[in-house]
Amino acid sequence: MTLKRMLGATTALALGLGVAAAPAAWAAGSDDPIKLTLHDWTGQHITTRIMGSVLQEAGYNIEYVQADYLAQFAGLKTGDLHVAMEIWETTGREAMDEATATGTVENLGETGMIAIEEWWYPSYVKELCPGLPDWQALNDCAEVFAVPETMPNGRYLGAPVTWGGFDEERVEALELDYEVVHAGTDAALFAELESAYQRKAPILMWVYAPHWAPLKFDGEWIEFPEYTKECYDDPSWGSNPDMAYDCGKPTGPIWKVAWSGVKDTWPGAYETIKNFTISNDAMGAMISAVDLDGQSTEDVVAQWMADNEATWSAWIVE
Repeated sequence: MTLKRMLGATTALALGLGVAAAPAAWAAGSDDPIKLTLHDWTGQHITTRIMGSVLQEAGYNIEYVQADYLAQFAGLKTGDLHVAMEIWETTGREAMDEATATGTVENLGETGMIAIEEWWYPSYVKELCPGLPDWQALNDCAEVFAVPETMPNGRYLGAPVTWGGFDEERVEALELDYEVVHAGTDAALFAELESAYQRKAPILMWVYAPHWAPLKFDGEWIEFPEYTKECYDDPSWGSNPDMAYDCGKPTGPIWKVAWSGVKDTWPGAYETIKNFTISNDAMGAMISAVDLDGQSTEDVVAQWMADNEATWSAWIVE
């Protein structure tokens, strides 16, 4: 199957329905579809559809399945789901480690992207709260970030609740005078940022990278006590001797994981997925093309495939 024909076949994928590619001679393993999970942020759709497109080029059948970020591990353990392309060190490490410890889920290595997810504010807010970015200035400025629904507490605009991140636990452990209000979707989260920035209104919110927001908008991440594993595991660690999560979030790789049966069921695909890698800069540019320029995810992935054939063809293992 040519790349052009394959990309045309992917443009009308329905939720949970597979997209089949005619098996090429080198596709090793079962003809059953490989189920790749889709979540609710643009970058993850891009990485997953790039991987799906490459597997189709190698002759595999694929299926995209919508799944919650953390809840997906239940399906990965049973083999009802097969591959998840973005598990962030910042929010998914505990769930990933628990799943891999069972032996039914395997870590297939880093994607090449480095994750940051932390509380963030626009630089113009420092005029109203000059102690920032030190987290200890937050309580002095709670009214700056307050909205009618949270008064007298400040509002922290969190990500969709399914992303995890322990923000409520951090607020309690650090005794912050803030209420966590979760955005319903990734799009809603950054629509609020766009609106606030245009009005120069104070906002304190979850921002992550790789993403276009920290490139488009001038701002800073809050500097919490530095993350250590003990901060999450040992309540006696840190400034609050009775509670965990009294520190910032970890930073680190974004991982690929799979049901452990992928290795035996589709051995060539298993190796191909392990070979996938992409940079923060490349991903940020594609996310910008979708979220800011209005291009479709399918078109952006198709363009990347056309421009980078030497890269992705080298990932394919027979």
